[in-house]
Amino acid sequence: MRQHHIDDPRDEKETMPLETPPNEESSKWVLPPIRDCLFLTGPTASGKTPLAQSIAKRLDAEIISLDSMAIYRGMDIGTAKPSATDRSEVQYHLLDIIEPTESFSVSSFVSLAHQTAHEIRSRGRHVLFCGGTPLYLKSLLRGMFLGPEADWEFREAVERDLSDHGPTALRERLQQVDPLAASKIHPNDHRRAIRALEVARLTGRPLSHWQSQFETPSKSMPVAVLGLERGWLHERINARVDQMLADGLVEEVEALLAKHSELGRTARQAVGYREVIEHLDGTHTLHETAELIKAHTRQFARRQEIWYRGLEELTRVDVDRSSQHDALVDQLCSFYMQAGAGSAS
Repeated sequence: MRQHHIDDPRDEKETMPLETPPNEESSKWVLPPIRDCLFLTGPTASGKTPLAQSIAKRLDAEIISLDSMAIYRGMDIGTAKPSATDRSEVQYHLLDIIEPTESFSVSSFVSLAHQTAHEIRSRGRHVLFCGGTPLYLKSLLRGMFLGPEADWEFREAVERDLSDHGPTALRERLQQVDPLAASKIHPNDHRRAIRALEVARLTGRPLSHWQSQFETPSKSMPVAVLGLERGWLHERINARVDQMLADGLVEEVEALLAKHSELGRTARQAVGYREVIEHLDGTHTLHETAELIKAHTRQFARRQEIWYRGLEELTRVDVDRSSQHDALVDQLCSFYMQAGAGSAS
């Protein structure tokens, strides 16, 4: 991560050998880094949404949410979605796209983000990503390997081998084909191990090779990636949690549970929702729940910040207590335009 301020822009069985090396068809397996967009990111409660709203108005941009929890319908208060007024003034995308009982993959997000960005540009408008989900951000900036479609005949053959010979044989097979993937995949995670074998067979290269392509940034970085940092973030987190509870977070969770009975695995683990569900089960008092949400949000923010430090594309924006909203908008827009990113086409 560049450490300067905003004013400095810038699978071994012989019966199943590996196939021939990849050719031009391999492009179907990869989503490249996204181009010509502005990103405004930062840890939770750092003030991204109001700034993005003003920037979008100033630069005639549409906003694509970069939040893995804001995709769920009905999860509004706990994810701090933009208000109805904000959404009437600026066009937002990838909010409220699935039910909280459903699952949603990173690859699905990246695919939708590329499609949406293209549609925005076709209207002659700028693209502004705003949100704090680091894996979504990195997958857009570095690109992502989706892999070939499933080979069900191959998978069934490997699963028969697994049933006949046990997990040790599967593990040894993967170690021969892709030692690096074998070192990272848990011995009990048979699904991922089989996928790694499948990718190697179908593409001619190990899964770890494909994944490593996205560990370093592109030599050229035709995007402007701005990350907010605030020294008093914990105070803002505490105030935000208190406000969410005052705004009806408990009632929102009650309504979701009444409608869906149970939330999906990902949605019910979201910070704020998990703790309120435990409160409604009688595990914690409301006061204890508030303190747990605050502590878990602070921990989440620290994890976000660690991710950001590994992103060389990101330019830090230090925001202090004296920073004025309009002045920040001026600075961010100036950086955006100087970087030459986001040109609509």
